[in-house]
Amino acid sequence: MTAPARLWPRAILHVDMNAFFASVEQRDFPELRGKPVGVTNGELGVTLITRSYEARVFGVKTGMRVYEARRLCPGLIQRPARPKVYAAVSTRIMRALRDISPDVEVFSVDEAFLDVTHCQRLHGPPERIAQLTRQRILEASDGLPCSIGVAGNKSIAKIASELERPNGLTVIPPWEARRRLDEIPMEKLCGLGPNIAEFLSRYGARTCGDVARLPLTVLARRYGVTGKYLWLACQGRDTDPVASDIAPPQSIGHGKVLPPRTAAARVVEIYLRHMCEKVAARLRRYDMQAGRLYVGLRLKAPCEDIGQQFTLPYAPPDGKQLFELAREFLRRRWRGAAVTHVQVTALQLRSASDQIELFSVADPRAFSRFGAIDRINARYGEFTVAPATLLERSTMPNVIAPAWRPDGHRQHIPD
Repeated sequence: MTAPARLWPRAILHVDMNAFFASVEQRDFPELRGKPVGVTNGELGVTLITRSYEARVFGVKTGMRVYEARRLCPGLIQRPARPKVYAAVSTRIMRALRDISPDVEVFSVDEAFLDVTHCQRLHGPPERIAQLTRQRILEASDGLPCSIGVAGNKSIAKIASELERPNGLTVIPPWEARRRLDEIPMEKLCGLGPNIAEFLSRYGARTCGDVARLPLTVLARRYGVTGKYLWLACQGRDTDPVASDIAPPQSIGHGKVLPPRTAAARVVEIYLRHMCEKVAARLRRYDMQAGRLYVGLRLKAPCEDIGQQFTLPYAPPDGKQLFELAREFLRRRWRGAAVTHVQVTALQLRSASDQIELFSVADPRAFSRFGAIDRINARYGEFTVAPATLLERSTMPNVIAPAWRPDGHRQHIPD
C-alpha cells in the first residue's frame, strides 16, 4: 500500500512565463517559431524589451540596443511590441491561476506567486499542483511556455523557477531548502540590490549559504527590516506572505523618453502636455483627485534630474491646468539643456467620491465636459478628442509598466 503524500506546512508556487512577449509573437506568427526574435517598443524602437530563447543563445540581452544585438546575432528579427495583446493574455493566465488557488499575488505582467498550502487536500501534493497549474496556463494562453518553482516560501520558489528554463519545473521542499540554497549566488535572491551585494562582499559573502552563516546583526544593523528579511531568506526561512490584495495607489504618473538631443522648448512642451493629459484622463477614469503634482526632466548634460512639486486644488483633473504648472516649472528651472526624459506624476490621491467640498473651486460644467470627452476617447481611441497641440505628439506606442495588474487602476497600459 502506497504511503500518503507528505503535506507541506507551507507551499508556494512561482510562475514565470518564459520570454513572454517574444513567445506571444512566435505563437501568433508561426514564421517566427524557432528563430531569434527581439521585441522593441514600436517599429522604431532601438532597445530590446525582451528576446526569444533562440536569440539568448547568441548572448542577446534585454535592454540591449538593437544594433548591438544584431552584431551578436545578425539574423535577429525585430518585432514591435503589442501591449494590449500581452495584457489580455496575462489577464487570462492570472484568472486561470485563481482557479487553482484564491491566494494569488500578481508580481508582474508575466509572473505570479500562488499560496497552495490549503489546496493540498483538494489538488494533491505541491508538485502535482504545479503540473496542474502548467496545464491550466497552457490552456489559457494557447500553448505558451512557463517555468514553475515550488518551495516553502516565496524567495526560494522564485529562485527555483529560474533554475530550469524554458518550460522547467523545479521543486525544493522546505526540509531541503537550507542545503539547496548553500551554493546559490546571493544575487539570485529577489530584493538583493547592488549596494547590499557590495556590502556583503566585504564579509566574503558570495552565496546564500555565506550570508546565512553571518550573524544577523551584520545585516540588521545596516539595513534594518530589509536586512533581517534577506538573512532569513538565505536560511530558507522567509515568511513573506502571498499578497493578493492590491494597495490603493499612492501616485499616478506618466513619463516618456524623448528623441536624442532634444533641446527645443516647443518639443519639450508637447511631451509634457501629452503626459499631463494622460495623467488627468487616468485620474478621471478611476474617479480620483490629486493634491499635488510633480513635474520632472532628466537632462543629458549635465546628467541630472530636475523637478518640482505643485499644490493642486482637489477638483476634476484637467490636463490643461496641469500643463500650466508644467510650463511654470520649465520657466523656473529649465535652462535649455538637452532633455532625455519627461515625467508628470499626481500625488496625494484621494477618491473624488469620498468627500464633497463645501466651497468647491470646480466648475460644475467641467464634470459633463470631461465626461463626454472621456466617453468618446474610450469608444474611439485615446486622444480622439484632444488639444490640437497633441497632433505633434510622439508616435511611440504605449507600453506595459512594471506595476501593471489585471484588475483595478493598474490595469491601464500607460506610456
